[in-house]
Amino acid sequence: MLKDKIFVAGHKGMVGSSIVKHLQENGYKNIITKSHIELDLTNQKAVIDFFKKKKINQIYLAAAKVGGIYANSKFPAEFIYKNLMIEANIIHSAYLCGVKKLLFLGSSCIYPKKIKIPIKEEDLLSNKLEFTNEPYAIAKIAGIKMCESYNRQYGKTHGLDYRSIMPSNLYGPGDNYHLKNSHVIPALIKKFHNSKKKKLPFVTIWGTGKPKREFLHVHDLAKACIHVMNINKKLYYSNLSKFSSHINVGSGKEITIKELAEIIRETVGYNGKIKFDKSKPDGTLSKLMDNSRIRKLKWKDEINLEDGLKQVYSDFKKKIK
Repeated sequence: MLKDKIFVAGHKGMVGSSIVKHLQENGYKNIITKSHIELDLTNQKAVIDFFKKKKINQIYLAAAKVGGIYANSKFPAEFIYKNLMIEANIIHSAYLCGVKKLLFLGSSCIYPKKIKIPIKEEDLLSNKLEFTNEPYAIAKIAGIKMCESYNRQYGKTHGLDYRSIMPSNLYGPGDNYHLKNSHVIPALIKKFHNSKKKKLPFVTIWGTGKPKREFLHVHDLAKACIHVMNINKKLYYSNLSKFSSHINVGSGKEITIKELAEIIRETVGYNGKIKFDKSKPDGTLSKLMDNSRIRKLKWKDEINLEDGLKQVYSDFKKKIK
């Protein structure tokens, strides 16, 4: 197993780089990575040729176009097209080239806007999606269903074992700190840091501050990815619903955006006020996921939010020096 050739798609991103780091720490030697310049994952022929040449054993599919509410609203065509192409090319090429094991990373945004909390894996496709990130969510749902469909059609005949995990909102080193295109934690860190530096009297945050979010440190997710990939096949699928290949991965705790902003303000050391722009969208009010299955399979997160945010802010300050 440690000698397997493992391709980590999206190794330069926050998730992919953390998976590479933890694979190396676990003793894996044959880790294969390619930058976008070296391999365009939206190019079907290039992906198939690459897989044929490398004879890969395992794939961690962490490559994706990601962003926050603003980015999803501004670039819906890019979000649906690029994510569909990446996952379709990798999953189908994996099958064609005899790759037996694959792990697809989805997102909690795949679940409906109006849903009972905590969200269970079976809640997928049970209601309408949140409009602000619908294109991205549809692409991610397609990836899950591709894994399920390839398992159903080729699992017995070709020995395919394609799994999917749905992480909650992620944060950690290597995140995107663009004020408009990033997720909530890096965007707030940058806002508070810049406001502290410029000695501004207040920071304005989109929405009411009332929505609740569940956050998971990317290093905890990376450990979950490796853990899930190596669970005994019979044990793994015995814990899932029929035809399902996905499993929720989260901390099991959520806080309001207002509470998050206050923690980040304290972490950064900003003394000004926080104002909420109620004319801007809130998004889904709660996304807390039921993580009972992953916990039953002996995984648990280790990094609490306060400690994780301190680490992230320290990483951010090093980057901007």
